[in-house]
Amino acid sequence: MEGAPQSVQQSRGGISRRVVPAAAIELAGAFAEAGWPLYLVGGWVRDALGGNSPPDLDFATPAPPERSLEILKRWAPGKVWTTGIEFGTVAAQRGNVRVEVTTFRTERYDMGSRNPIVSFATDLETDLSRRDFTVNAMAIALPDVELLDPFGGLDDLAQRRLRTPLSPEVSFGDDPLRMLRALRFASTLDLRIDPEVVAAIAAMHDRLQIVSAERIREEFTKLLLGRSPSAVLQLATEIGIAGEFIPELPLLRLEQDPIHRHKDVFAHTLAVLDNAIALEESGPDLVLRLAALFHDIGKPRTREITPEGVTFHHHEVVGAEMTRARLTALRYPARIVNEVRQLVYLHLRFHSYRLGWTDRAVRRYVRDAGALLGELNTLVRSDCTTRNPRKAAELSARMDELEARIRELAAREELLALRPALDGRQVMEHLGIPPGPTVGRALAHLMEIRLDEGEVGEEEAMRRLDRWWADQPGADQQGAAPAEAPDGGPEEA
Repeated sequence: MEGAPQSVQQSRGGISRRVVPAAAIELAGAFAEAGWPLYLVGGWVRDALGGNSPPDLDFATPAPPERSLEILKRWAPGKVWTTGIEFGTVAAQRGNVRVEVTTFRTERYDMGSRNPIVSFATDLETDLSRRDFTVNAMAIALPDVELLDPFGGLDDLAQRRLRTPLSPEVSFGDDPLRMLRALRFASTLDLRIDPEVVAAIAAMHDRLQIVSAERIREEFTKLLLGRSPSAVLQLATEIGIAGEFIPELPLLRLEQDPIHRHKDVFAHTLAVLDNAIALEESGPDLVLRLAALFHDIGKPRTREITPEGVTFHHHEVVGAEMTRARLTALRYPARIVNEVRQLVYLHLRFHSYRLGWTDRAVRRYVRDAGALLGELNTLVRSDCTTRNPRKAAELSARMDELEARIRELAAREELLALRPALDGRQVMEHLGIPPGPTVGRALAHLMEIRLDEGEVGEEEAMRRLDRWWADQPGADQQGAAPAEAPDGGPEEA
């Protein structure tokens, strides 16, 4: 067959024909009828060898993209996408199976360029040689189901080792994002990065600057949602690459004053991240993990050395804005930016609980946390990294007590849906005013009453609103509704 590999050797390992989906065999048959070989490649092969069965199938072929398109149109009529055809990729879906077929290719980045230069290749080994890591540079020839492993990926997978097919300098020159991807695989697949790869990342990490923020965000997110992000983030900080996408993280390694020492903020941050992961109940939580990583990000800017010791006053306020700026720069969606920022801003609120909180303070805590209440409580618990068992037990007991009070108030007052007794329409009708800032001030006043006293009912809320309105400058010129007499009827002139 045209394009069959010449120097690729079959690995000593094997793969059972039973693990290859029938759709892959069928598609290979369609390519064979057209005179082209087809190979399963990339992450599917890696995961299948590890005992998993990824849902999507990635293929490589020497067929030009136009030929692949023709074959896929016959194989999956009406379910073909050509979004990536410029780069040699055609996608299709047949039943529940989604496939991507890519023409053998290589790609590289020129200095200063954000876009790769793609060139098509004619043989499989060249295609595999330009892939990121050896564990992803294996292929399965179809329909014979022959494992092809020219760069020792199977052995590396068995040894839990991450190497590049060619030298790491060449691989990272082809695509600088691969440096961050190495860290991602170390976190998600629990692979040990080869020392030569680590050295290349340390020497070349500034090349990451040419990669788009969106691509960096995707890799960083996968890294953070992995099995062991803390160890990987520590390595990333030690070798310098963390400074390319989260420059605030290395700054947490504050130089210790010989007299006024304080907790190692960097080590504490990674410990908080580990604690948060251990407390997750429904799988990886991106917002919680980001908040754990960023919760003390404002400490370097707020550190002051005083005669009494080291302080970080208002680091939660500064840190919240720094968090917003960094996550925005990484092009995270506004919802994630706002939620993580709010958790960073609120993470110290609980520390005043030991001084005694009224029901009003509990209501405010719940109101300000909103839908993030669960994540906020988890972050607060995670923030306890003291080695003093007594202090740890005291903090845990206080949080248990607060959560119990929240449940009691919620049962009485619908606490998790805090809102004023009246809505904007009722305020406008009662006061006889049009929409505008005054309505917002009136609702804010009613919310203060709700927080201070709990539920007061609509009738009492209107009486309070009347008293508030009477104290507003120029209220008699703004068309207020007539006040009610004590017995509920209109006052006589």
